[in-house]
Amino acid sequence: MNQYIITYLSGDHPQDPEEGQKHFEAYQKWLGSLGDAVIKAMVPFQNVHTVHPDGSVSEGSSTAMSGHTIVQAESISQALEYSKSCPFLAINGSLEVAEIVPI
Repeated sequence: MNQYIITYLSGDHPQDPEEGQKHFEAYQKWLGSLGDAVIKAMVPFQNVHTVHPDGSVSEGSSTAMSGHTIVQAESISQALEYSKSCPFLAINGSLEVAEIVPI
């Protein structure tokens, strides 16, 4: 089986603690539905900085990347199917799915 990274981009992150808890519970339910396919469940990012080609540094992400999950799947098609039910999509976030190439 191959490994795939699901990267979280943008999204309207819940501001209300109750709304945040509901989203977190939906996210845990989604991860639970994937079972053993989940390799690395929740890897959120904070304090993101961008290093530019000229060596300068700015605060924030140039891609709005906020975290990732790693899954194993038989194919990119299967990894994409896993992603389609991710609750991150319900908060207007986008997902990028890519195969991890072992080196």
